[in-house]
Amino acid sequence: MTRLLRPLLCGALLGLICMIDPGPAVEVLVPAEPLSTPLGKTAELTCSYRTSVTDTFALEWSFVQPGKPIAESHPILYFTSGHLYPTGSKAKRASLLQNPPTGGVATLKLTDVRPSDTGTYLCHVNNPPDFYTNGLGLINLTVLVPPSSPLCSQTGQISVGGSAALRCSSSEGAPRPVYNWARLGSSPTPSPGSMVQDEVSGQLILTNLSLASSGTYRCVATNQLGSASCELILSVTDPSKGRVAGALIGVLLGVLFLAIAAFCLIRFQKERRKRPKETYGGSDLREDAMAPGISEQTSVRADSSNGLLERPPSASTVMTTKSKLPMVV
Repeated sequence: MTRLLRPLLCGALLGLICMIDPGPAVEVLVPAEPLSTPLGKTAELTCSYRTSVTDTFALEWSFVQPGKPIAESHPILYFTSGHLYPTGSKAKRASLLQNPPTGGVATLKLTDVRPSDTGTYLCHVNNPPDFYTNGLGLINLTVLVPPSSPLCSQTGQISVGGSAALRCSSSEGAPRPVYNWARLGSSPTPSPGSMVQDEVSGQLILTNLSLASSGTYRCVATNQLGSASCELILSVTDPSKGRVAGALIGVLLGVLFLAIAAFCLIRFQKERRKRPKETYGGSDLREDAMAPGISEQTSVRADSSNGLLERPPSASTVMTTKSKLPMVV
């Protein structure tokens, strides 16, 4: 009986020892807080590990863009067999704080950081035959970018009694900038009841516009790294004044047209008076005028045969031009 129990007791004791001391393990430690680095500066992504380094030790840093799964990560550099191999688009800017990284420090240095460097970085340590309980560390990096010059725009019915929407937006900026609108000059700022501002979207709504709402408005975009601004001029119109002006212009054009017509008529009348009058045939003839072809002097015809003088025809026998010629009208 004792011989049967002895192997069982040894097996149980060996199992208990294995549970208490499972053997070598790999543990990777990274900061829990996200890392932020200004644009153009150098970022240090701290990573340390615990393991007994052997010839099979390997280290790999990789990167994945925001919003994508870890499976889509791309390698930045890796260390294996005593050599460092940078790779990928960040190869020229990526290095290790300690090379070779066999002393427990695997910190990554990334110089001249850019907006495209924002994302998640993976520090992966592998050291067979050590098994790992936590051989992977994740670090979130945000590259801080000052706001770019925002673009100001306006929409809406920009007239008395209407409403207007002023918009402001920067194409760049990390973290995302906040927007604030202000009116410039000595004119009073619109009352809070007629002005609604959204600092996140950069929109300013103005309602119940009046002529006093006209002026210059400035939008300022701000984040941790700086600020930028843009301005626009709001011109509120009065439709009633526009109608009066239109009517006045119409009246002036009508008066101008009548003046031109009167001028042309007067000039036409003056030109007509300067033309010579036509002479009517019967108005200037005397009743005792001689008919055409008859001389005013008495023709004396001598009759060689009888020697008698022939008397000229009397006035009664001569038809006047007035009774002979038709009247010209």
